[in-house]
Amino acid sequence: MEIKEAVVLITGAATRVGREVALYLARKGAHIAFTYYLAEEPWQETKAEIEQCGVRCLALPLEVRDAAQVRTTIQKCVEHFSRIDVLINNASVWLRAPFLEISEEDWDLALEVNLKGPFLCSQAVAPHMLKAQRGVILNITDLSAFQVWREYAHHSASKAGLVALTKVMAAELAPHVRVNAIAPGTVLLPPNATEEKKRWAIENSLLKRIGSPSDVAQLAAFLIENEFATGAVYFIDGGRSAV
Repeated sequence: MEIKEAVVLITGAATRVGREVALYLARKGAHIAFTYYLAEEPWQETKAEIEQCGVRCLALPLEVRDAAQVRTTIQKCVEHFSRIDVLINNASVWLRAPFLEISEEDWDLALEVNLKGPFLCSQAVAPHMLKAQRGVILNITDLSAFQVWREYAHHSASKAGLVALTKVMAAELAPHVRVNAIAPGTVLLPPNATEEKKRWAIENSLLKRIGSPSDVAQLAAFLIENEFATGAVYFIDGGRSAV
């Protein structure tokens, strides 16, 4: 699919990796719709920067766990742009706790945001794509779906489920809608990351460096454009999955 003039919807893209993906695709000529969760997120600044690329942009608040909100948001996007060509399920929560200390509330939160959210968004967007006989869905998972991460049982379970969902959707929505997952390694450390954490990330990469959000954005662009890619997980981790 040609990125220029495509309509791309990205969940949770006011900040961090989602924001970089949105800006990268906007610079390549895509029109961008993105969602944010909290009003205090810098969504207005992100929207303004996207529009500076000379493309159209729509920013909407969204609770991805709420099916009614998801359906309304998708409908608003379709009404605004007349279609949705690409959906990138990026919105996520990152929770950590020892297995015996994970609360039912946090278990539900991880599964609902990281797995139910992409399911609801994809289910709402897919009929529009199938009607148009074209579309791309990208799910952002991570290495916890494939590696044993202590103290991340709820997070890992949600991301592993997203991998399974990706493959099933690819089979059910083919041949007109392509579905893939992206599994980043360390591409953006949190603001409070310690030097020890930074050294660990570097040492556990075959390339001996930390990636950047633009690495994820470039892979997303590749998967949008490559018409023979579907039903797979693409790692962008500097070789960390091989260590």
